[in-house]
Amino acid sequence: MGSKWRKAKLALGLNLCAYLPRTLDDDDNGYSSLPSTERLSDAALLSPLSSVNMAASGPMTPLPSANGLRLSKSLSRSASKSSKQTCSICLTKMKQGGGHAIFTAECSHSFHFHCIASNVKHGNQICPVCRAKWKEIPMQSPSLDPPLGRVAVNPVGWPQNDALMTVVRRLPPPRRDLSRRHVVPLFQAPEPGIFNDDESLDYLPVVAESTNASDNSSLRTIEIKTYPEVLEAPRSSSYDNFTILVHLKAAATVANQSSSRNHASLPQPYQNPRAPVDLVTVLDISGSMAGTKLALLKRAMGFVIQNLGSNDRLSVIAFSSTARRLFPLRRMSDVGRQQALHAVNSLVANGGTNIAEGLKKGAKVMEDRREKNPVASIILFSDGQDTYTVTGAGANKSQPNYQLLVPLSMHGSGNTGFQIPVHAFGFGADHDASSMHSISEISGGTFSFIETEAVLQDAFAQCIGGLLSVVVQELQVGVECMNPSLCLGLLKAGSYPSRVAADGKTGVIEVGDLYADEERDFLVSVKVPAESSECETSLLKVKCVYRDPLTKEMTTLESDDVRIRRPEVAGQEVVSIEVDRQRNRFQAAEAMAEARMTAELGDLPGAVSILENCRRVLSETVSAKSHDRLCIVLDAELKEMQERMASRHVYEASGRAYILSGLSSHSWQRATARGDSTDGSSLVQAYQTPSMVEMLTRSQAMLLGSPSTQRLVQPVWSLGSQPKPR
Repeated sequence: MGSKWRKAKLALGLNLCAYLPRTLDDDDNGYSSLPSTERLSDAALLSPLSSVNMAASGPMTPLPSANGLRLSKSLSRSASKSSKQTCSICLTKMKQGGGHAIFTAECSHSFHFHCIASNVKHGNQICPVCRAKWKEIPMQSPSLDPPLGRVAVNPVGWPQNDALMTVVRRLPPPRRDLSRRHVVPLFQAPEPGIFNDDESLDYLPVVAESTNASDNSSLRTIEIKTYPEVLEAPRSSSYDNFTILVHLKAAATVANQSSSRNHASLPQPYQNPRAPVDLVTVLDISGSMAGTKLALLKRAMGFVIQNLGSNDRLSVIAFSSTARRLFPLRRMSDVGRQQALHAVNSLVANGGTNIAEGLKKGAKVMEDRREKNPVASIILFSDGQDTYTVTGAGANKSQPNYQLLVPLSMHGSGNTGFQIPVHAFGFGADHDASSMHSISEISGGTFSFIETEAVLQDAFAQCIGGLLSVVVQELQVGVECMNPSLCLGLLKAGSYPSRVAADGKTGVIEVGDLYADEERDFLVSVKVPAESSECETSLLKVKCVYRDPLTKEMTTLESDDVRIRRPEVAGQEVVSIEVDRQRNRFQAAEAMAEARMTAELGDLPGAVSILENCRRVLSETVSAKSHDRLCIVLDAELKEMQERMASRHVYEASGRAYILSGLSSHSWQRATARGDSTDGSSLVQAYQTPSMVEMLTRSQAMLLGSPSTQRLVQPVWSLGSQPKPR
């Protein structure tokens, strides 16, 4: 059966790049202990499709055909042709007489001899391209090994003596199951006690004095709009909960947002108006990740590495029963990318799941670094449940304390905002969605549900599309009553910390970072008294204070006063559709949270009823009757959640994770991956920004082979736009 399936996959072009990870069987010193000049460049993650011309520079990632991905025959032929001209390991051209020996396997795929010899040296007897098992493999002469017991490969020059590298050995019949051989993970190499070995930054941040942008539109990185629920109210009427919508939108870029003097003083690589990122990936490599899961994780990490810029820095943490820093915080230069790819391809799946230790290591990388990029974030990936801190021996399994998983330094503070958000990704049906959601909420990050293997890379792509486009930091939104007789009521801000002063005259919402083109909507309620003679009532003013991530400049921006007319007799009341739309969003999110709590208590029919009632109420609102796009999407999302509560089995497998990911998205007003939300044809694409869509386009074009011939992501809809006619 296995042979037939392999032949079928070859015929269809379904060549899954699931490489045997490099181990330390022949390397006692470990990868991390070697100087950077002696670390091997990793190419096993890379695809032979060098003809795919992507916008981002750097090495290409593999082109697997995971579940749900179909490759055309022409793409298969293209891959076959490309593999004959290009070494699938190093992605450089192979030419006869070019000074390098070429090895052609019995499956007809060719490689540089020194490339494939290094690959099979550790027991890999399978073709990296077609997965065919070889009977003959290339072997390097032992005399060529350097003193450290490994072959030092120069990924550019390849200085090798080809005459001494032409040893090919016939493999004996297999005597044991190689898949069950003992593997030594990459945890043997010692790591420093303090992670202050981060690579230095090559730019100097510009420090500017605080300015007020209210009177200079060229400095405005944020647009402020306000909408009262009605424009006029009778003088004789009073309102206990008069609602005002505060709408914020970040600028598309920061190119013209700060003075030309400030940006002109930035070094050339830093003048590109994007804030560099320090990114730490904390990756689950427990035993359940073995096989296709780990291969797809490596591919997704390859995409991330490829799309980080030379000023961005990356560190890789791997955890199973314990945690290990595999790769220090390094800039993603050409050399840095190669080193990072090698570290990722060294991952081996085994052991339990110790999420707390992984996050502890990730936090330590951030805390110990000597220098800091303007933006910092952690990506956490896991397919299982923590078996040490939350569900281990001595833990309260009936009421798990998920806060124990998050280091104290990563807990959000209402006074300072969230410093290092953790964007958590739960993979498959067996991950602990409750713990992953809690981790993201505590730290100020988002939770995404990766339901199928096919969307893993897209989920990562959407996330880094946002992280690589931060234009506003430390955003604080203040509201102030402009009439002494007014008093603030509730501030509806989702998961963002908010507070109202004791006298009820002022309120603050701590927002933090905004991505380019990202929008935020908050509902502010005020108590409006009756007027005796005034024809107009001033309600409140909005003030935004934020930091430019490039120049570190603090900026203050104020809105105009929000006013309503107060005639003696008002005409027909016209409710603002903008306010009604956001009321619907908050109401839907509240229904999701209530339904989830009801489902956790075992009452699935009751949970379904809550969602059904919410759909009915939304259908009767002003915005729904106007066929508002957001209302249509909310209804589709609520319906999907109902279907995922059809039974206890369905809810445990996907319903809980889908709802929690939706709650995370709505509470932070930020895109998360769930279901088919990363698909251009999906209705559920709330909060996607153009930068996220662009990165998704790159990811999906790479997966499908050619950006010119395959489908790309459709333009994202705005929360305020109307549905397109079908």
